[in-house]
Amino acid sequence: MKERLEKIQEAIAPLQQQIVNHKVYGAIHTLADLRVFMEHHVFAVWDFMSLLKALQNNLTCTQVPWFPVGTADTRYLINEIVTGEESDVDAFGVRKSHFELYLEAMQQCGANTKPIEIFVEELKKGNNFAQAYQQSNTPQAARDFVDFTFHTIDSQKNHLQSAVFTFGREDLIPSMFFSIVNDIHQNFPDQVSIFKYYLERHIEVDGDHHSNLALEMTAKLCGDDEHLWKEAEQASLLSLQKRIDLWDGAYAALQAKK
Repeated sequence: MKERLEKIQEAIAPLQQQIVNHKVYGAIHTLADLRVFMEHHVFAVWDFMSLLKALQNNLTCTQVPWFPVGTADTRYLINEIVTGEESDVDAFGVRKSHFELYLEAMQQCGANTKPIEIFVEELKKGNNFAQAYQQSNTPQAARDFVDFTFHTIDSQKNHLQSAVFTFGREDLIPSMFFSIVNDIHQNFPDQVSIFKYYLERHIEVDGDHHSNLALEMTAKLCGDDEHLWKEAEQASLLSLQKRIDLWDGAYAALQAKK
């Protein structure tokens, strides 16, 4: 299992480096720049939660009457991750999901939360994604990113969902970006403190504990089936390319604004 995981990690390494070295980070200099970035990134934060819940729905029983689903190992792994992502704590110890924390960070720094809020509200009403995109004026790069995630969800293939969740995660944040956020925070501490906490907390929780759980979950779902491992690798590559495309969209928006 370890060798197969390492094979995927080796295959995706070039794309991961492209993400870490993406020019979008170097284009963020001001609070206004950070707002543009967050207005794109928030859609990835939201659909990450959707992918997480799809895995929980598939790997555990979320209906009544209850019946055991899958193995206790995969049930434990996904439930442990859900607990941390869906009900973490903010800087004051108040329980909230990472998505809710991100929205608060956007509101604090003055980023426009209307598109993501309208988008989510449209889906709650039962409208389809095309309608939600149109009503919320979702950036095209974010639309493409969300579409890929939900194509993965709609596949109903647990190993693909797990691979995208594991290898297309939110923890590919370079040290340069932390430095940029820290610099902005020094000048605007009352407007960037929540986002700074979000990044620190996200890496603390996801970069170690959750990433290890996710790797184990993917390994168990692929098992000894070589075909499943190949599909998982391909899905991981696609997910990282979609991340690059999202960053390209954010960079283009930053350049257009300047």
